[in-house]
Amino acid sequence: MPSETESGSVTAGKSATAEPMISLSNVHKSFGDTEVIKGISFDVAKGDVVCIIGPSGSGKSTLLRCINALVPIDGGSIRVEGQEVHDANLDRLALRKKVGMVFQQYNLFPHKNALDNLMMAPIKVLRQDKKEVRERALKLLEKVRLSGKEDAYPGELSGGQQQRVAIARALAMNPDIMLFDEVTAALDPETVKEVLLTIRELAEEGMTCILVTHEMGFAREIADHMYLTDRGVIVEHGPPAEFFDNPKDERTRSFLGQIL
Repeated sequence: MPSETESGSVTAGKSATAEPMISLSNVHKSFGDTEVIKGISFDVAKGDVVCIIGPSGSGKSTLLRCINALVPIDGGSIRVEGQEVHDANLDRLALRKKVGMVFQQYNLFPHKNALDNLMMAPIKVLRQDKKEVRERALKLLEKVRLSGKEDAYPGELSGGQQQRVAIARALAMNPDIMLFDEVTAALDPETVKEVLLTIRELAEEGMTCILVTHEMGFAREIADHMYLTDRGVIVEHGPPAEFFDNPKDERTRSFLGQIL
């Protein structure tokens, strides 16, 4: 069960007594005069899977980008494994190694085949041995059920296959945490299943994950903790059974009634 901290943030369940892997405290973010995140606080324990849902424009994707330091925050604190993400002295390379992120758009290099897409960052950024990186990349392609596609270019792969390459590419950096931002939103229904299966397997292996998703059935099955955000705040949170079957807030009931 989730527990409330003294600051009012929420700790998702598996290791509530241990130091959280991710801790957000009173986070604020504006774009111009529009405040898109208005004081969000929550913790994520090691091995937890957190799913964030909500209407478009509710701050979900921006929140993920703030966690990965892709977007600066205007107030509050975000800590990953005890390190302040928005510290001016942050080693962003070290953060990228800890936190992998997969986006709605695959962002693969179109002129590189699948294997090269996986190998580029470990070789060029981490300066790792090419032979070792290649062996690991081939195992990752096998892991996402794309063995035999290592020489295929993104344009030769389906959307679902490209997304699985993108997941494998993020895993090639050996992250402790994975962020998934609407990774099935651009896919046709036939290709969604394989991508969700890949994420499910990562979660079952103990990867700490935060997902922004519209896949309600999947979220209910995989999440340890659910959040609904709207207009930049957390409207409701709780374990999936309680969240979906007995929502307490009228906004939650209205949102779920529209999409379920």
